[in-house]
Amino acid sequence: MDPITSSLLSIVVPLYNEAENVALLTTKIHESLVGYKYQIIYIDDFSTDATKQIVRGMNDDKVHLIELKKNYGQSLALAAGIDYAEGEYIITMDGDLQNDPSDIPQMLSYAVDGEYDLITGIRQKRKDSLVKKIPSKIANFLVRRITKLDIKDNGCALKVFTRDIAKDLNLYGEMHRFITLLAHLEGAQIKQVPVKHHARHAGVSKYGLERVFKVVADMMLLLFIRKYFQRPIHLFGIFGFLMILLGVLVNIYLLIVKLGLGEDIGTRPLLMFGMMFILAGIQLFTIGIVMELLIRTYYESQKKRPYRIKKVSIGGKSA
Repeated sequence: MDPITSSLLSIVVPLYNEAENVALLTTKIHESLVGYKYQIIYIDDFSTDATKQIVRGMNDDKVHLIELKKNYGQSLALAAGIDYAEGEYIITMDGDLQNDPSDIPQMLSYAVDGEYDLITGIRQKRKDSLVKKIPSKIANFLVRRITKLDIKDNGCALKVFTRDIAKDLNLYGEMHRFITLLAHLEGAQIKQVPVKHHARHAGVSKYGLERVFKVVADMMLLLFIRKYFQRPIHLFGIFGFLMILLGVLVNIYLLIVKLGLGEDIGTRPLLMFGMMFILAGIQLFTIGIVMELLIRTYYESQKKRPYRIKKVSIGGKSA
């Protein structure tokens, strides 16, 4: 028996206002996975349209619906779906019909021999506007240059994970953009394959140019975790030393001006600058890092999840 077709697959799809797409997406998944054992896990991220009602009305035993209590964003919706998933292989994709479920069997074929833990798509002939393409190209370039991880398309949502890698991912904030990098940090062997990409069937895109700034901020956090999580003094110590040195040099200059030239320095802004320089930069930077680490510690040490589920239904009936 084929180990792929005999293994349970979990297709995890976050949904936010995809009422016009979800029925057709479900049909396409069924058509693409004939002969496979699978469950479709839709996570409704507090949609304001009829998305969840349409999913409930499918009365399809393969369709599981997780309804979140409020809008948490794509990362936490994915986390909820992955936590719920029972499959040996976990597949993530978007709910806007831009990913093609017919690519899933090809991607699964690379997972069968156990050589790869994550198979990620590279969107071919991408059917998106420049408003989406430009931030994506910038983000991909930054990831490649800074992390040295040669992933051509970090933004492709169509991915196939082995169960152990997917379950070890800790998705917070908006880390779904770096899910491939997170898997790499967990030791995943990654395979990139070309996949089809379609224009959005219906609905409105949720992404814009502001995503570039979020990408940069999230990347800074990931780089800290990757390089300095176990030795933060190597980062903060160097910055601290340089800032202290600069502050000392400023104050030495002011001392020379005061004692050597007899000038009054009490009203000079440079005096306050020299005293405060050491504190301001370190405080602003470290408060963000410390808060992020506290959030991670809170959730992980107590086995809490950063989302709350309102309801779960299978085949339109409450589970």
